[in-house]
Parts: sequence; structure tokens; C-alpha cells
Amino acid sequence: MHDPDELLDAAVRLFARDGTRGLTVAAVAREAKSPSGSVYHLYPGRPALLAAVWLRAVRRFQDAYTAAWGDIGTAAEAAASVHWVVDRCRADLGEALVLQAGPQAFAVDDWPPATAEEWARLSTERAVATGAIVRRVSRDCGLPRADVFFAMYDVPLAVLRRYLLAGEPPPASAADVAERLAGRLLAG
Repeated sequence: MHDPDELLDAAVRLFARDGTRGLTVAAVAREAKSPSGSVYHLYPGRPALLAAVWLRAVRRFQDAYTAAWGDIGTAAEAAASVHWVVDRCRADLGEALVLQAGPQAFAVDDWPPATAEEWARLSTERAVATGAIVRRVSRDCGLPRADVFFAMYDVPLAVLRRYLLAGEPPPASAADVAERLAGRLLAG
């Protein structure tokens, strides 16, 4: 049996190249040079495979973000975290493309119930962690929480979007642009 991460890495490569249309159990097996039975053993069908690709990308990004920035509380730290978001997407274009596509691209409505529950838990964890960060930064800079959220999370997405929609890694300067814009917004 193959390593689940190797299979999901193959799935992310396929997604980056072909979108979800190309993301089948047979295609993942070919890409990973694995017997299709190994893929089916871990992911009993396409909905389970699609869910695994999405959940792993979200979990990895969320865990890395929380480890690096989970305790921030100042506007300056918040602006720096925006730079990190763009750099992370530059470093792992496949993961960034998965995240940009959103859960609907991965047939969220077809996921097995246990997987849908896992996604709900992960979404709640992300919302709680993000909410705590936004509250602290809002207190620091005196801006409404909605403004802080926009600066920290919507600005980097806006800067990244055109590159990701083209399937291209953003240039290094994109991180500086995102941080500068977020910093201006957070300065009030």
C-alpha cells in the first residue's frame, strides 16, 4: 500500500494540471505509480478522494498558519502574517490552487457524512482561531473587526487571485504588495 500523502500529492499535481475533472482514482493511481487498489483502499470512491485532497490542504495551511501566527495581536504582526500567506502560496502552488478553488470544486455535497462532519469541525476551529486573532488585532489598532478581517484575509486573496486563476505562482513582489496594502488598512 502506498503512503496516503504520496497519493494526495499526486492528486494535487493532477488538480493543478487538469482541475477536478482530471481528479479520478484511476488518474491518481497512474500519477502516483500505484495500483488503483491502493488508492481505493484509502479512498473508496471519488467523493472520498476529493474530500481528502481538500481537507489535507486546509488542515496543512491552517496548522502552519496557527503555528506561525496563532498568537499575534498587533497590527504590525497582522501585516507580516499577510506576507507569510502569500509566501506560503508561492512555496506550494498546488496547495494554493486547491484552496483558491474552494470546497465546492471538490464536490462537498457528495462527501461521506463522517467527512462532512470533519470539514464542519475544521471550519469551526478555523473560525474560532481567526476570530481570536482578529479580536486581538482589532483591540491593538482600534479598527472594527470586519476591517481587520478584510486586511488580514481578503487582501492576500485579492493579490493572489489573478495568479492562481492563471495557474501561475505569484511573483515574490506580490507578498510585499499584500503586506503593504494590509499595513495601510490596519494603520487606520
